[in-house]
Amino acid sequence: MARLFGTDGVRGRANGDITAELAVELSVGAAHVLGTLGAFGGSRPRAIVARDTRPSGDFLSAAVSAGLAGAGVDVLDAGILPTPGLAHLVQSSGVDLGVMISASHNPAADNGIKFFARGGTKLPDEVEDAIEARLGEEWDRPQGADVGTITSFDGAVESYVEHLVSTLQRPLTGVTVVADCANGAASITGPEALRRAGATVHVIGDRRDGGLINDGVGSTHLGPLQVAVREHGADIGVAFDGDADRCLAVDADGEIIDGDQIMAILALDLKERGKLHDDTLVVTVMSNLGLKLAMREHGIVLGQTGVGDRYVLEEMTLGGYSIGGEQSGHVIIAEHATTGDGELTALHLLQRMVETGRTARELADVMTRLPQALINVKDVDRARATIDRGVTDAIAAAERELGETGRVLLRPSGTEPVVRVMVEAPHDDQATEIAERLAGVVRERVGL
Repeated sequence: MARLFGTDGVRGRANGDITAELAVELSVGAAHVLGTLGAFGGSRPRAIVARDTRPSGDFLSAAVSAGLAGAGVDVLDAGILPTPGLAHLVQSSGVDLGVMISASHNPAADNGIKFFARGGTKLPDEVEDAIEARLGEEWDRPQGADVGTITSFDGAVESYVEHLVSTLQRPLTGVTVVADCANGAASITGPEALRRAGATVHVIGDRRDGGLINDGVGSTHLGPLQVAVREHGADIGVAFDGDADRCLAVDADGEIIDGDQIMAILALDLKERGKLHDDTLVVTVMSNLGLKLAMREHGIVLGQTGVGDRYVLEEMTLGGYSIGGEQSGHVIIAEHATTGDGELTALHLLQRMVETGRTARELADVMTRLPQALINVKDVDRARATIDRGVTDAIAAAERELGETGRVLLRPSGTEPVVRVMVEAPHDDQATEIAERLAGVVRERVGL
């Protein structure tokens, strides 16, 4: 049986895969497992629940709150809030648990449930497995005064915005930015934080219509942002995803600045200020080889993990590292956050522009991206894709062809029903040709 939890919580079609019944059971399971592990700090556990703008977030957050309260946990409902906002509030308020209802960059019809432990960190795999193992079990239900309460968390948005602005060392006066909020949770906090920080802000994708979340806008659809930046003559554009834990950017000419380039910019900033612990930047296997080459030139070592900002954070915590993230735009700045925070990333990227007097493009040119081709192969057996002999032989042949000038990565997605085939090579045509060839082998060998 496939594992219920993916790389970022439980995710799927709302009211299909992700039902109210499942939300209740997961919440009860989380309360029981964390309570058994001694993860609750007091005699009366507390939790914060938040959601993005998706219509299904209403009934799912209600179900999560009901499950927690039924298990004896007092619930604070923070309403619509970015995922990193929830993580911050869990950490700053000292509650025992956080639950985020969001499917991040997925379409509006999807939704998901992410858990955060005391301190604002995502749960390790073994704890998620323990929660999954307890679904549907019989349990003694508290009654009377022992059941939990559900109240509104007044001031949640204001607290998070204040936190974001407080992390800056100088105002962003003189910078004009276009912010694309993906019609998601960033609409509530992102533009306000940028304005309070002193930037001149134009906004797109801020309709707060959950039926349109990530629909042609946001970090997975940068076209509208590229147009808006040129129309407004802005210095930079920043794009968030539905729950605002990602940030990608475009420069004044509309050219894309991806997560690898953003991490390079911020890592160099930390190194110059003597705040880059062990001169190390933590990334995942998806980061471009060009990032490694560029960082080596500046005396920065890359630590590498599997895909998922939770694994990046685990490695950062083990080594005490200052910054890490993913090419997709999840960036964790350890001094200020416990998870990927798109709005925090945007603020510090703009601050770097102000401090150096350099344009976004000048900063991003610190690294040269090797051409990269990524193909998502649908309708295949994800489990067999990485062990099938025909597939592994094809990968080995491609790696011999590339030598030290490129690389191949094939992995099942942890958030979507696809197998990702990624190839880096010295030239676009070569990367595309090899990726298409390998995708064809995957379809032929393990297609459903």
